[in-house]
Order: sequence, then structure tokens, then C-alpha cells
Amino acid sequence: MVPIRGPAARATRSPGFRLLVRLVRQSGPGTIAVLGCTLASAAASLATPAVVGRVLDALLHHGAVGRPLGLCAALMTAEVVLDAVAARLTGGVAAHATAWVRHRAMARLLGAPPGDAARFTPGSVATRLTANAAEAGSGPPAAAALAAALPLPVGAVIALAVIDPWTAAAFAAGLPLLVLVLRAFARTSSHSVARYQHIQSQVASRLGEALSGARTIAAAGLFAPERDRVLAPLPALAEQGALMWRAHGKAVAHSSVLMPLLTTWVLAVGGLRLAAGVISVGDLLAASRYAALAAGLGAVAGPLGTLVRARAAAGRLTGLIALPELGYGRRALPPDGAGTVDLRGVCVVRDGRTVLRDVDLHVPGGATVAVVGRSGAGKSALAAVMGRLADPTEGHVLLDGVDLREVDRASLRQAVAFAFARPFLFGDTLTAALSPCTSAGGAALARVREAARAASAEPFVRLLPRGYDTPPGAASLSGGELQRLGLARAFAQAQRLLILDDATSSLDTVTEQRVQHALTHTVRARTRVVVAHRLATAAGADLVVWLENGTVRGVGPHHSLERHPGYRAVFTPPDSGVRPERDHAPGPGRTPESGAAPTSGPGR
Repeated sequence: MVPIRGPAARATRSPGFRLLVRLVRQSGPGTIAVLGCTLASAAASLATPAVVGRVLDALLHHGAVGRPLGLCAALMTAEVVLDAVAARLTGGVAAHATAWVRHRAMARLLGAPPGDAARFTPGSVATRLTANAAEAGSGPPAAAALAAALPLPVGAVIALAVIDPWTAAAFAAGLPLLVLVLRAFARTSSHSVARYQHIQSQVASRLGEALSGARTIAAAGLFAPERDRVLAPLPALAEQGALMWRAHGKAVAHSSVLMPLLTTWVLAVGGLRLAAGVISVGDLLAASRYAALAAGLGAVAGPLGTLVRARAAAGRLTGLIALPELGYGRRALPPDGAGTVDLRGVCVVRDGRTVLRDVDLHVPGGATVAVVGRSGAGKSALAAVMGRLADPTEGHVLLDGVDLREVDRASLRQAVAFAFARPFLFGDTLTAALSPCTSAGGAALARVREAARAASAEPFVRLLPRGYDTPPGAASLSGGELQRLGLARAFAQAQRLLILDDATSSLDTVTEQRVQHALTHTVRARTRVVVAHRLATAAGADLVVWLENGTVRGVGPHHSLERHPGYRAVFTPPDSGVRPERDHAPGPGRTPESGAAPTSGPGR
């Protein structure tokens, strides 16, 4: 193999290289098949010059040529067929590897705690899962092609030595030049490919941001500045792309010059040996072909370049694949549990900042609990660890006496339901979107409609053209309507613990009061935890948890906490009237700027 040192050698220890090795192993049978076909084709290529040389010698000496001529035709046919099969297998292996790495990265992204997944912008994720995944998937067949390309020139050099050692020595004199060409190519292109993919991700991220804020850009007349901001990295992208192709072109050009020079040099030495009577005319013909095959060491620049790009792309994908994943146990929750939640010594650290510190909390089963505090106090972090959307950095969270880390996935997600400020609706119809954890049928539909009535969503759902059969993406919904559907989904799923994280922020006061009444009188959940911003919500709860700077400042009924000035300061003055719902927040899957809510839902 070509010796690679320095940065290229260190690259073999990089996460991208390790992921590439995993891809090769994952695509094992297909990669082995590509390698086998390519090696067999190389063997046919190595045998052909010797057979052609024998045919020529037989013709010159008026010998029988039928058998060697038939063998020559068979070898050439086999080479063509094997190359075609290898090309067909290469596409299949690359597609399989791409699908595997995409599935792996997407599974880790969806299974990671929300705070960890949020480190990646939508544009960066899209680039990694599309272009980078496709380039990484091309790695296994490129590795097989490279592994098969190396024995061909080595075998050709050995064949030259068998014909005449002097012809092999003549070729070996120029071999270091080819090695230097490949070494320079690997070193130069590796850095350029990594930079190119990074800048490409920057452009995609900026474009995603601009699309999310399209209405604001149009209203403020910021089209030209935003266009310039999105396209600002393009010169650097073009520069890195030019460097990549320049390195590839230089390697191909150098090898293209060296190949005829080496072939001519070997032929000159072979001609002298022919004149001396050491080799035959057929041997000289075979030597010329073997010299061309041996000089084809430069042909490894193609698969080597593909492998370099695949390693760089795999390095970017490792960021997603390395995301921490919530592991689940095998225990089931007690069937008669009341929904009691206990937090013991819980600490949460995100990006080096302590969000929750030494939280000890007991939530009685069957209670309605309001979590209040100023912005940044840790309310959403507390809600996340209570329902195990994320694990605490330290401490334990128990539901009905069972540590949430020990509960199996199915039991936990059936027992705990979430509703968020900006929900995302999945499924082909609203019925499917509102019943993600229930089976289809009349019972499921009845439960969905009951939950929709409790969330005050049924009146506007009935006005839709197809009612509950309307596809979520086809429904033009306001922000409040979308929140009510998110509440309906949580109500339909709720069994033991229901957590509302700012899930009524877009509702008008009257609708919110109806939802609060349903929450305490209609919803089946035994325990309800509400992240609250309004005084009325806290006043209607059985228990209030007051957070301040990541610690529990107080726990108790609202009437006992409101004596403290700091507690009263948490709430803004009550609304003087009915707050209108947000306009133009249709269908799920978009950010508020673009007219709808971005992805944010339990589904993990």
C-alpha cells in the first residue's frame, strides 16, 4: 500500500475513518463481492498479456494458435463481464451504505435529548443527511476498488521480473515518482474536501434561516442583505472546490505523463534484451503491456479521491452518530401507580452551564402541579427530566417508585405524555396525528374526539373540509389552533403523567380557562404538571413549584407562596382583556416566521 504519513496518517485514527471502517463492515457481503469481481478482473488483465505474447510467438514460429487464441478471447470476455458486474454491485453497495448511515444518524438525532440535538442547525443536519451521507456511502465500494487496484500494478511488476529482471528494474527506477504523486494528492485533497463540506453546511444553514424568516425579510425589505449573507461563503466554497479539482487534475496529469515515459523506458530496455536474444518478440509485447499496467498505479487516484471525500463526509456524520442516546431498561411501571414523581438530588448541566442544581422534589400522585419561575429559571429542563426527554447529569427521577432509566421504552411513552408550545403533527390525517400511541379503530377515534373536545379543538376541526380526515399539512391553522391540537394529542395519550410545557401560550384567556377546567375534570392523566406563566394557572393548581436560578425556591399552594414578593414578581400583570390567537401560523413543520411551528414534540 502507498505509505501515507503526517496528516493523512493521523486521519486513519480520526472518528471519520472509524465510521468508514464500520461502513465497510456493515456492507461486508457486498463489499467482498465488489472486491472479488475487481480482483478477478485484475487477474484476467494480468493473464492476458502473457497469453497474447504466446499467440504472437506461435504465429511467428508457425505453431498452433487455436488454444492460446481461445484462451485470450475467454480472458478478455471475462474481464468485460466482471467489470460490468462490479459496476452494478458498486451502485448497490453504495446505496446500502448510504441508507445505513442515514438511518443511524437520523435515529441518533431523534433519540437524543432535545438539548443535545439542538446544537445542530436544520441546514447542517440536512447537509449531513443528504450530500455527506451519499459521499460516505461511496466509501465501501471505493475501498474495494482501491484494494483491487493495488495488486494489479504489483502483479504487473512481478510479471515483468518473470519475463526479464532488467525490465522490472527499469520500471522500478521510476516508481518513486508515482508514489510521490499519490502522496501529494492524498495530503492536499483531504484538507480541501473537509473545508468544502464545512462551508457547504454553512451555506445550507444560512439558507434555512432565511427561509424561516421569509416574511420578516420581505416586510423589512432585507432581500438584498440576506441574499448577500447567504451567498457570502460561496467564494470560499469555490476556492476549496477548485483546490480539490486542481489536486485531482495534477495527480491525473502527472500520472498520465509518467505512464508513457515508463512504458517507453521499459520497451527500450526490453528491445535491448530482445536484440541480445534473451527474450522473444512475444515477451517484448507482454512486457510493454505489463509496463502499462504497472504504470497504472496512478489510476488509484480515482478511488483514492473518492475514499478521501468519503472519510471527510463520515467525519461530519460522526457528530450526529455520536449524540448521546437515551437508553431504556426492562422494568414495567406498577399497574396501580398513582403517578407519583420524585426527584432526588437532580442536577442538569447544559453546555457547561448548570440549569438545575440539587433539586429534591416530591409530586403527589393525582395532583395538578404548576411550575413557575422567571425566564431561564430551569422550568423546561425540569419538565424534560420529569418525563425523561432528557436524563439529569446527576441524581435520579422516579415515577411511582421506579427509576425512569430502568423503565422500558413502551411503558414509559405510554405512561407519560407531553404538550409543547409549538407542537408538530405527524400522520396522514388529524386522527392519526392525535392518536400516535393508540391503535386504529372506533375506540381510537372516540378517544381522539373526546380529547379534541377537552382541548377546545373540535369546533374548528369540524369546519375543515375533511374534518378529522384532513391531512395535517393541508390544514391552515393559527398558532392557538395548532396548540389545541397538540393538547388534544397529549390528552388522548395521557395515562399516568401529563406534562404541559408552555402549551397554552398562544391561547386566548377564555380558551385557556376551558382547557384548564378540562385538565382538572376531564383528562384521564393521574398527575398533571404545567409549566405556567399566568397567575390564574398557578392559583388553580394543587401545588406550585417555584424555581429561581435553577434551584427550588419554594413548594406549596399558591396562596401560601404569594405572600413572598419574589414569587409575586414572577408573574406579569394579568391581561386586561382577551388575548387574540396568533395569526398565520398554518400547518405544522415550519417556524413561526414561515407561518407555522417547527418540530418540537415527544416522539423520542
